[in-house]
Amino acid sequence: MSTTPPPPAAPAGLQPDKGEQPDDSGAFGWLRALGPRGRRAFAGAFGGYALDSYDYFTLPLSMVALSAYFGLNSGQTGLFTTVTLVVSAVGGAVAGVVADRIGRVKALMITVVTYAVFTVACGFAPNYETLLVFRALQGLGFGGEWAVGAILVAEYATAKNRGRTLGAIQSSWAVGWGLAAIVYTVVFQFLDDDLAWRVMFWTGALPALLVIYVRRNVHDAPEAAAERRKSAYKGSFTAIFKPGLLRVTCFAVLLSTGVQGGYYTLATWVPTYLKTERGLTVVNTGGYLIFLISGAFIGYLTGGYLTDKLGRKRNITLFAFLSAASILAYTNIPEGANGLLLVLGFPLGFCMSAIFSGFGSFLSELYPTAVRGTGQGFTYNTGRAVGAVFPTMVGFLADSWGVGGALIFGALGYGLAVIALFGLPETRGRELL
Repeated sequence: MSTTPPPPAAPAGLQPDKGEQPDDSGAFGWLRALGPRGRRAFAGAFGGYALDSYDYFTLPLSMVALSAYFGLNSGQTGLFTTVTLVVSAVGGAVAGVVADRIGRVKALMITVVTYAVFTVACGFAPNYETLLVFRALQGLGFGGEWAVGAILVAEYATAKNRGRTLGAIQSSWAVGWGLAAIVYTVVFQFLDDDLAWRVMFWTGALPALLVIYVRRNVHDAPEAAAERRKSAYKGSFTAIFKPGLLRVTCFAVLLSTGVQGGYYTLATWVPTYLKTERGLTVVNTGGYLIFLISGAFIGYLTGGYLTDKLGRKRNITLFAFLSAASILAYTNIPEGANGLLLVLGFPLGFCMSAIFSGFGSFLSELYPTAVRGTGQGFTYNTGRAVGAVFPTMVGFLADSWGVGGALIFGALGYGLAVIALFGLPETRGRELL
């Protein structure tokens, strides 16, 4: 008997009650198609990822204040992001295994509690070293939440609408980012910087409320859960490296590395770039970020639609090129043209987010049910860890090149992503089992 996991072949999403087929036409047909339980799962995953984003961005938005408080150089501040993303690889891989072994919902709650607790702990850090440790531990939960939540919803979604459904989940990242930017603007406007950065981290306790909702209302997709429980190789790291899946795993890691290397370079350093090199105030920085984030939100939704229309690989290729071009344009705006900086913030946010919209569906469709959590958790988060080298490189290069010049390094990641697609199959229309 073959030890290689069988390829996905049959639907796993929960059909609506009593076998009814809902009308999936119209702008929100994809949401109706999920059915009542699927929509509750969507709400839980959307909220979890939004708050995951909020907790993540408490650090980049507080970076200037932190640097001044602890007397850090650019390399040390870049290390915050690197340790978060590297440890998130461990957290994501472990969460994927846990999701395959005990279920998606239980794993989701564990990840949310983990990132919330350690985000709050960061606000109590007495020194740089302690903050670095707490931030690393926050990465354990941060790494696992998206993979688990995306799989939970993917197993409810239909093949026809999976791209836009997961794109909508991905858009919650922009919601959390926007909320963090608003809170940052308020907190830093009214509090001294030495206290404001701590308050930012303390507000990371918000996800505790979400756990109560998930515990009471969200359940795994029944057919997928049944398929997972009966498998002998569920949650197995060795299974995703067997001949049938080895190629997929390697190229999916490379794809994740490229896209996330480019993205986290921008997410980490754009606030610092705006404040230090463009001379913007706290209020103006927050305003520019809202414009960037608005583009990101629309980009997630648009990318989700296009990944169903164009296919997973074409969508990623399109926005890889556009993202690289946007970085080059954004970082070469002449001094004094801050109005143009504002205008270009929208397409920058749009492109660097639209590329992510296909990830939830693409990675879910590459793996069979029994190792879907393991495969998606490992590839996405290993890519995140390797991609974490990019923000650190920018930090060290910023001292000689300037932050704006060093940000161009992030464009290289998108080229790497395009190369990785040559080793992966197109999965649009694939049913999940």
